[in-house]
Amino acid sequence: MDSRQVSRREFVQGAAATAAGMAVGAALAASAGRAEAAPATAPAPDPRKTRSYNENMEYRCLGRTGLMLSAVSMGGHWKCIPFSHGSEDFKKNRREVISAALDHGINYVDACSSGEVMVYAEALGRRREQIYFGFDWHGGRDPQITGSLEKMKQQLDEGLQAAKLEYVDVWRVTLREQVTRNTEQEIEAVAAALEWGKKTGKARATGLSTHHRAWIAEAVSKYPSFEVIITPYAAGSKEKPAGSMFDAIRKHNVGLIGIKPFASGTLFGSGGTPDSPTKEEDDERARMAIRYVLCCDVLTATIPGLITVDQVKNVAAAVQERRRFDRAEAARYEALTDRMWADLPANYQWLRQWEWV
Repeated sequence: MDSRQVSRREFVQGAAATAAGMAVGAALAASAGRAEAAPATAPAPDPRKTRSYNENMEYRCLGRTGLMLSAVSMGGHWKCIPFSHGSEDFKKNRREVISAALDHGINYVDACSSGEVMVYAEALGRRREQIYFGFDWHGGRDPQITGSLEKMKQQLDEGLQAAKLEYVDVWRVTLREQVTRNTEQEIEAVAAALEWGKKTGKARATGLSTHHRAWIAEAVSKYPSFEVIITPYAAGSKEKPAGSMFDAIRKHNVGLIGIKPFASGTLFGSGGTPDSPTKEEDDERARMAIRYVLCCDVLTATIPGLITVDQVKNVAAAVQERRRFDRAEAARYEALTDRMWADLPANYQWLRQWEWV
């Protein structure tokens, strides 16, 4: 079987349907998803008709939205980039990286702040229609905005106008994260705003970015406008044998986009610094992590931050590699992720909560 077919989910309107995940080796078998596929009632979208299709990339359906995203997509952050934000070198880097991504079949970028939206709208230029644009402007962290339906509407309109976008493909509101939760009033306003955004055609799909794993299952069951969830799924994350968040994701056919695949660079000897003396080793670790996370049957896409053209080429190459680890690779990978969890910096200790999802 072509390894790029592993974990591809069929799109089914109004029902969940998943394909069984492939195990990554005996030592890490628990990482594979336990699909409970429902009978297909509609054909899957043709990936060849998706944006920036490349035969060497894998595409997966973003839940019930019908959008076909590249299994490896692009996070909006630019940590460790060696240029000042807004400088000509910075702008040139973002143009080159986004262009390389499109050329390799990467067709989703997740811009989670007004600054990122502006950067990628400018970097894309006339290639806007070649990518699915994930959009958040001010996010759900400001209670003065999040608690008001009208202000939520205004921030979408403001962002579209400022970035010269006619619409966004995924309006994904970033909620407050691992410490402080949004109020019920704020959640209700966000859900109503997302529904409005989709009804007006200003957003093709809608959802949230949140680190509140326990709350996610409840939220996707209650609010139909939460079609997409953007949340951590790291190099060492595994599905809980029972009581997993993934049960609700499958049941409601929600699109899942995984952030922090490299644990914010902790997986690497360089900490994520490009062109370091450990580049060759770090590139191999990155490919192993991509192979691993793509075995998760509920994951539509993983979105590493990419800051060089070489990094784009490296993660795209990982899609072509076999998913199953041999015994030696499985043992090595387990040791790498054990060290990764142990080395998380103080401001990323919260990510340990995502070892078992």
